Amino acid sequence: MMNNIMKYGLVLCFTLLTACGHINYYAQAINGQLEIFSKTQPITQLLKQATISTRLKQQLTDVIQIRTFATQSLYLPDNKSYTDYADMGRSVLLWSVFATPALSLKPKQWCFLLIGCLSYQGYFSKQDAIKLAKQLRQQQYDVYIADVPAYSTLGWFNDPLLNTMLLWSRYTLAGFIFHELAHQKLYIANDTVFNESFATAIELIGTERWLAQYGTEEEQLHYQQIQQRQKAFLQLVTSTYKDLQAIYKQKNITIEEKQIAKLATFQQLQFQYQILKKSWNNYAGYDIWFSTELNNAKLLAVITYQDFVPAFKILYHQEKSYLPNFYQQVEVLAKLSKEERHKKLKALIQ
Repeated sequence: MMNNIMKYGLVLCFTLLTACGHINYYAQAINGQLEIFSKTQPITQLLKQATISTRLKQQLTDVIQIRTFATQSLYLPDNKSYTDYADMGRSVLLWSVFATPALSLKPKQWCFLLIGCLSYQGYFSKQDAIKLAKQLRQQQYDVYIADVPAYSTLGWFNDPLLNTMLLWSRYTLAGFIFHELAHQKLYIANDTVFNESFATAIELIGTERWLAQYGTEEEQLHYQQIQQRQKAFLQLVTSTYKDLQAIYKQKNITIEEKQIAKLATFQQLQFQYQILKKSWNNYAGYDIWFSTELNNAKLLAVITYQDFVPAFKILYHQEKSYLPNFYQQVEVLAKLSKEERHKKLKALIQ
């Protein structure tokens, strides 16, 4: 057992979760992953236990069906990911830190062996994330800490289902599993926006297909409503992002004037959200996001997952909604340089 733990720790150290040269980060990442391993048990065995609650039994049964659907209908990796379960005893698994300069929308990058550079850095301890955020703010960065319920190890390990994922609706859980398995199917080093947009596109495509086959009428109607609200929210965020880009690129105004314009832009975003919220009959689902500081890094955390989603969906429909052909086209893009890859994706939505 100890040899296996050491193996896992070393692989983890040199692949997914650790930043080169930072021993403290090594330690928290390895300890966090080992905690997951220590609490993991096969879903099939758990379902046989007489003490399991009726709710958990139904949720685990749903996951087995979702996992089968992912492989058979979405052509996602057929492995042992999400065939085990781990109760972490908390509602958030880890915390990711995003950062940008105060007058720029270019994300700070953290680089890792094998997987390349990412636009965020994750911690299993919230206090560690807060500590890094404090250091970055002292360096005049805009900073945002995002709660993360789960993540993908890109196939290095069999990612388990976590209790943090069972707080959602069935279709949200299904979409999350499709998203994370999409990372295992295709991942490109040094291109966070491409990776997250691709996985989000598969999440949306997969959820719509799953609901059509297994969703209740109530779930389908609720999902459509959620998607309409999310679309409106994303339009607000994207519009603000573009406004800020224009402000930061201006050469004929001072830094102070840019800072004033930045503040006014975020105030306008808050105002527009209140109008949007009224059109939703005061639906408060986005209140938490708007209740804390709005800044460049917070916008980035949204844009990172959405930027090329429309392009991927167009490509999917160009391939007659046939996923094997769609995946082939995505793999062609993956072989291009980052610049050329982004250029082709942007061309699809222009």
